[in-house]
Amino acid sequence: MLTILIYIGAAAAEIAGCFAFWAWLRLDKPVWWIAPGIASLVLFAYLLTLAEAPFAGRAYAAYGGVYIIASLVWLWVIEGARPDRWDAIGAAVCLVGAAIILFGPRGA
Repeated sequence: MLTILIYIGAAAAEIAGCFAFWAWLRLDKPVWWIAPGIASLVLFAYLLTLAEAPFAGRAYAAYGGVYIIASLVWLWVIEGARPDRWDAIGAAVCLVGAAIILFGPRGA
């Protein structure tokens, strides 16, 4: 359960950090927007190191499903565009894949 919370925090930090750059470059926000964006991306990278996984690649792969869900929540809550059924179906498929990666039985 802690890993899921870490992934949710990492997703929020990554999306916020990337959005800061998006806002600066695409929405004509001031250049100082990148400072909190960089801090947010550093937090994202740190949080991923806390995930309970013996291999970084597996932690990142499982995180991907959570990131997709978080991105659609961002789309809806922050940007005001409601995800459609195809967004929801795609996100559900990705979340199932992330759960398989994260919780699947592993041989010794």
